[in-house]
Amino acid sequence: MAEAGERPLNEVQFLTVAEVASVMRVSKMTVYRLVHSGHLPAIRVGRSFRVPEQAVHEYLRDSYVGVETA
Repeated sequence: MAEAGERPLNEVQFLTVAEVASVMRVSKMTVYRLVHSGHLPAIRVGRSFRVPEQAVHEYLRDSYVGVETA
């Protein structure tokens, strides 16, 4: 059962490491580092990883560094 605010698994879109790297405009190695460090959640399918698309958007939103004006 999905918790409040979570989508059912049949509605979750998963991305490959290469797709995440393309969206974030970083190398695949950077994505692997984020997954292994726990900063980016992922599931393992065989020998590869799949990352929920929403997790990528949340990571980018949470990592955004805004410029404060005084």
